[in-house]
Amino acid sequence: MVFLSCIYTKTGDDGFTALGNGTRVSKDSARVAAYGDVDECSSVLGLVIAEGLDEQWNERLAQVQNDLFDVGSDLCRPGDPKGEARMGEAYVKRLEGWIDGANSDLPDLTSFILPGGTKGAAWLHLARTVCRRAERSVVTLFGDPEEAAQSNPQVLLYLNRLSDLLFVLARYVNHAAGEGDVLWRPAGKVEES
Repeated sequence: MVFLSCIYTKTGDDGFTALGNGTRVSKDSARVAAYGDVDECSSVLGLVIAEGLDEQWNERLAQVQNDLFDVGSDLCRPGDPKGEARMGEAYVKRLEGWIDGANSDLPDLTSFILPGGTKGAAWLHLARTVCRRAERSVVTLFGDPEEAAQSNPQVLLYLNRLSDLLFVLARYVNHAAGEGDVLWRPAGKVEES
């Protein structure tokens, strides 16, 4: 359980922070950047929920926010990924089930799509791009063999699947609103007014 009696500790005033195992690292380290991007993704999902999707998806996205806390925890605590990891295969499988369900009633994609349509879909696309940045940050972290050996590989799978879910869910939200996808019009196919 977490207990905070004071929000400011002044221990980060020198540009360093403590990881979950007590190791002090620079605030711009690859590990801190990775879990910072995960935190940002969760914040954007908070905006999606505040915008208000249907009750089922609001509950699922709240679950994803909790999952992202587990992702951040795994990233914040380097060590034996099998002994300490919170993130497991079941997290990824759950996302895959949600993707399959949301995608089942959508029309096939025949073009690239642009972020937009309804406000909820636009927020979902923003969450997707932040999730992809978090994924790239984790790839950077895992690019160091020593860091990779101390990290949970399920984190990367989860973020990859989450970005897929957010893409499909943005399409689902637009489809449910009767908006449809916002299609990309390649150069040369721009309509003149």
